[in-house]
Amino acid sequence: MAPKEKKPRTASRNPDLIRGIGKFSKSKMYHKRGIWAIKAKNGGALPKHAAAAEPEKPSGKPPKFYPADDVKKPIANRRKPKPTKLRASITPGTVLILLVGRFMGKRVVFLKQLPSGLLLVTGPFKVNGVPLRRVNQSYVIGTSTKIDVSGVNVDKFDDKYFKKEAKKKKTKTEGEFFETEKEEKKALPQEKKDDQKAVDAQLMKAIEAVPDLKPYLGARFSLRSGMKPHELVF
Repeated sequence: MAPKEKKPRTASRNPDLIRGIGKFSKSKMYHKRGIWAIKAKNGGALPKHAAAAEPEKPSGKPPKFYPADDVKKPIANRRKPKPTKLRASITPGTVLILLVGRFMGKRVVFLKQLPSGLLLVTGPFKVNGVPLRRVNQSYVIGTSTKIDVSGVNVDKFDDKYFKKEAKKKKTKTEGEFFETEKEEKKALPQEKKDDQKAVDAQLMKAIEAVPDLKPYLGARFSLRSGMKPHELVF
């Protein structure tokens, strides 16, 4: 059998119990690191290497006092990100109810889950004014109503599609600082408008095939007096 390849060590031999305090003592680490074996091979002393060139010392006197604040040791983050698990009640084509945000109470159609774990949904825009957007599954209610979305092409939509450009900060003069300027709203790119129309056109075919589904999506959900949320069936 071929010898197993040694994998590079990723974890520390002496993990921190709390910041700056290791699990094992200095004498324990002396044995764990095998320093006693290295000394035994070299006549009881550690091998000496050629001294590296000393860096040039900065001119001037060294500081008289130590810094007042302790230098914090950063804690290594060894957690591996796990993909977000989708609720069993949410499948492609499920009608969802938005619970927060600008479109709170609107019904939307779930299209797919993005790599970030967020849900890609749409109203569609032609029915209730909700465009293509990302939503956290914690802020939606899944209903029993479903639509066939197998004919809707959503391959091009990912998290980068919804990323906004970073705004450049401008330095203001003293006069501009006190003036209240109205920010001009940027027009939506024509490419995104065309993408919305293409998705709506494919989705409207499936919606119009089901009777009373279009007015159902256009109606806003809200609780009225006498309604008990824990007894509602969606």
